[in-house]
Amino acid sequence: MNAFIKKNHRTLFYAAWLLIGLLQAGLTPLQDDEAYYWTFSRFLDWGYFDHPPMTALLIKIGYALFPNELGVRLMVVLLNTATVAICEALTERKAPFLFYALCGVLAVLQLSGFMAVPDLPLLFFTALFFYVYRHFVKDASPRNIVFLALVTAALMYSKYHAVLIVFFTLISNPKLFTRWQTYAAGIIALVLFLPHLWWQYGHDWISFRYHLFESNVNPYKFNYTTDYILGQLLITGPLAGFILLPALFIYKPKSINERALKFTGIGVLAFFLLSTFKGKVEANWTAPMVVPILVLCHQHLQQRTKARRWIGRLVLPTLILVAIIRFVMVVDVVPARVVQERFHYYHGWPKELSQRTGSLPLAIPSSYQKASQYWFYTGKPTYSVNEYIWRRNNHNFWPLEDSLLGKPVAVIDGAQPWTDSLQTPMGTIHWSVDSAFHSFSKIMIRPGQSTYEIAAGAPLNITARADVPLHYAAYLQQHPDVDAPVKIGLFKEGKLVHDLPLQLSVQGLVKSPQQSFQLPLSVPPGTYFLRFAIGSDAGWFTHNSDKINVEVKP
Repeated sequence: MNAFIKKNHRTLFYAAWLLIGLLQAGLTPLQDDEAYYWTFSRFLDWGYFDHPPMTALLIKIGYALFPNELGVRLMVVLLNTATVAICEALTERKAPFLFYALCGVLAVLQLSGFMAVPDLPLLFFTALFFYVYRHFVKDASPRNIVFLALVTAALMYSKYHAVLIVFFTLISNPKLFTRWQTYAAGIIALVLFLPHLWWQYGHDWISFRYHLFESNVNPYKFNYTTDYILGQLLITGPLAGFILLPALFIYKPKSINERALKFTGIGVLAFFLLSTFKGKVEANWTAPMVVPILVLCHQHLQQRTKARRWIGRLVLPTLILVAIIRFVMVVDVVPARVVQERFHYYHGWPKELSQRTGSLPLAIPSSYQKASQYWFYTGKPTYSVNEYIWRRNNHNFWPLEDSLLGKPVAVIDGAQPWTDSLQTPMGTIHWSVDSAFHSFSKIMIRPGQSTYEIAAGAPLNITARADVPLHYAAYLQQHPDVDAPVKIGLFKEGKLVHDLPLQLSVQGLVKSPQQSFQLPLSVPPGTYFLRFAIGSDAGWFTHNSDKINVEVKP
C-alpha cells in the first residue's frame, strides 16, 4: 500500500482534490454572488457593471453542459485544480508531500475553490502568468511573447485586480523596461483587451468610475485596518496563517520569478492595507497572493524543519475544520443566520412563489441577490429595481426593464394593496400583480456639470438634460396617463439627508428634455451629492443620474 502511494501520490492527490471539488460544487446551493454571475451568463457581453466577463464565460460553458449548480461551478473547479498543479510546477516539485500539506492548511483553496466567483479565474491566471513569465525571462521568443500576452489579457478579463500582478512583476525586474519584447507582449495584450475597453467607453466607463470613486469610499474606521489584518491571517490558514504569512516576508528569492512572486504577494497585501484608509476592504480581494504564499512558503519551509513539522501537525485539524464547514454548506443544520443567509435561504420558497404567480416575471426592490437566486431556481426572468438610495448594478443596463414596460408583472414588497404573502426563511414576502408595470431607470438626467460650489443658505441652480430612450419616449407618448414623479435625493457620506421634490414628471421630461432647477439647500457646510430619481408604480424611485457633487461653503 505504501509503495502504491509513493508511486501514485500525485495522481491520487489531484484526483481527490478534483473529486471533492466536484461533489461540493454539485451539492452546495448557490451563493448570492454566484447566482448574480450566472445572470451575467444570460447576457454574455464584453463587460459588466461590476467585473470583466471571464466568470460569465466560464459559467456559460459549464451551464451548457449541466444546467444546475454543478454546471455553474464546473469550469471553476477544473481551474482550481489546475491552479494547484501550476503552483506545484512553480516549486519545481522539490518536496511534493510538503506541498500537499500546504494545500491542506490553506483552507481558502478548499472552501472557495468550487465557487463561481471572479477570484478563482484570477487565481488560475495568476499562477499561469508566473509560469509563462518564468519561461519568458529565460527565452523571450516570439512564442513566449504571445503566450505572455494571452495570459496577461486573460488576467485582465478575470478581474481588475490583475493590474496589480502585472505592475508588481514589472517593478520586481526593472530590466523588463529595456527589452522590446516586454512592450511587444504589452501591446498584444492591450489589443486583446480592447473589446472590453470599447464596452467601457460605450457605457461611459461605468465600471472604472464605480470602483474608483463610488465603491468602498467611506470615512475611515480603525477596525477597517485591524479586520483586514486579521482577515489575511485567516485566509492564509486559518490555523497556519501565523507561519505562512511571515514566511512570505522572510523568504529570500533565488530567481527572477521568485522575486516577482514575492513582490506581488507583499505588494498586493500592502496595496489593500493602504486601501483600508479609504474604506472597508473585503478579505478576498487579496486572493492573488495565495499563489506567492503557496510557492514561496514551500521553498522557505524546506529548510525550516521545526516550522515544517508544525505545518504537518496542523493539516489534520484544518482538514477536520474544513470538512465540518463543507457539511454545513450543504446541509442546513446550523441555526446561525449568517450561514443560513449565505447557503440555505432559497430552499423551496422560490418555486412555491413561482407556482402562485404563474407565468408572470418578477420585480424585486434593490436586491440583485434575491432577483438572481429567484431567476436561477425558477427559470423566470427577474428584475431588481435598484432604488436611488442603493447602488446600481447590471440590472440597470440589461434589457430587463425595457422588456417589462407596460406588461403584467408580479411585484415583491411594492406599494400596497398586496395580493398575497409568503413565509420564507428571510421573513414574510408580500406580492401583488401590476397589470402594467412602469419603471424608468433607463432615463438618465445629465446636469451641465458634475460638481457645484455654493455658499451656505444660497440656492443651487442646475441645468440638466434628460436622455429618454426612444422605446420609453414612444411608450410615454402613447400613454399620457403614465406620469411618474421626479425628485432629487440629497446625500452626505452615502446616506440620504432628505428629498427635494420637483414640480416635474416623466411626461414633462419627454416633452421638454432640457430643464432648469433652483434648489433650496438648507444644510450645514460640507460635502454632499445629489441624485435624480423617477418614481415607479410600486412606489420605488430609481437611479436616474450619476452623482452630482455639491460643496457647501461656510
